[in-house]
Amino acid sequence: MYNFSDLKKYLDTIPKKEKTPGGSIRVYHHGKEVFAHSFGYADREEKIKMTGDEYYFMYSATKPLTCATALAAYEEGAFILAEPVWWYLPEFKDTQVKVYNPDCSYNLVPQKREMVIQDLFTMSAGLNYDTGNAEIKKIVEETDGRAPTREVMKGIAKMPLEYQPRERWAYSFGHDVLAAVVEVATGVRFSEYMKKKIFEPLGMTKSTFRVNDEILSKMAQQYIFNYSTGEADLKGKTNAYIFGSEYDSGGAGVITTIDDYGKFVQAMSCGGKAPNGNRILSPLTVKLMGTNMLDEKRMAQFSTWQNNAEYGYGLGVRTKVYEGWGGNLCALGEFGWDGAAGSLCSIDPTNEIGIVYTQHMLNPHHEQIHPRIKMLVNLALFDK
Repeated sequence: MYNFSDLKKYLDTIPKKEKTPGGSIRVYHHGKEVFAHSFGYADREEKIKMTGDEYYFMYSATKPLTCATALAAYEEGAFILAEPVWWYLPEFKDTQVKVYNPDCSYNLVPQKREMVIQDLFTMSAGLNYDTGNAEIKKIVEETDGRAPTREVMKGIAKMPLEYQPRERWAYSFGHDVLAAVVEVATGVRFSEYMKKKIFEPLGMTKSTFRVNDEILSKMAQQYIFNYSTGEADLKGKTNAYIFGSEYDSGGAGVITTIDDYGKFVQAMSCGGKAPNGNRILSPLTVKLMGTNMLDEKRMAQFSTWQNNAEYGYGLGVRTKVYEGWGGNLCALGEFGWDGAAGSLCSIDPTNEIGIVYTQHMLNPHHEQIHPRIKMLVNLALFDK
């Protein structure tokens, strides 16, 4: 029915060409898995081959899950997108904004417009992504490494905003703060709310925010590409975005397997309904999530990121808005995101196509790998 030979051939070149030791892929069409493949090593040093059963730190591929979870709360009326963030997290009411001088020093001024919940979804809130900030480190130390989510928010709120809300698009802690908003608005710890609204309905039994010895023993070894040597160095199974044992990182905290994450992609590609009949979001909300929310100025900033040339940004996802320079074969409206170690989530509700690709190498060469995967998947599905 489908010919994925070119895709398989390409994937098998990745260890040699891109230096990532191994990876896996799942492709879904009309709610059914139509292609699965693993290649290379889960542990290069021990010569353990990739099987597809491995756990991964999903890093920013957490973000679509977080935003879908937040939209489930939105569907319950827990909040609306135009409400100020400080209504739920009072510490953000008086966060000041940097105004830079020609010598790179800055002054602090009040917010001209309030940061609202939609700004968190769209990376337009003015926040930064400084994981090593002294305020966060202080909270980690004061809580003996627990770093409860709400406590960390107090540290993030002490960091001046880099720009006025909705003035720019800039990658940030937006989805971490969004997770805290959901926690307050629902009265349920964010990781538990995601479990209730996403993991349990979809049967994602291997997805979690917490590592333990069993998960680590089954996790693909993690590497980092060394630009000096052109090789992948052993990094170890750590994630710098998970600040402590009680921190629910909405931006980068999910640990899962490709098949578990695939259940989410499978459902979202079918308008929010899983093959088991459970619905996690309304088709209206899935459409809203994949709708570009950026104005012309923020679109210009977003498009400077490689692989974003044909895309805008919706509620936590890049979304394809026009046919253009990149030559991307995905349909208009295809949306998704990726992770720091190279994972890819791609959702096309129009044609009911879902793609999940996993690898575990930081500095991941995703700008080369992901467009090729999406191109070859679409050619396999439509080049009859």
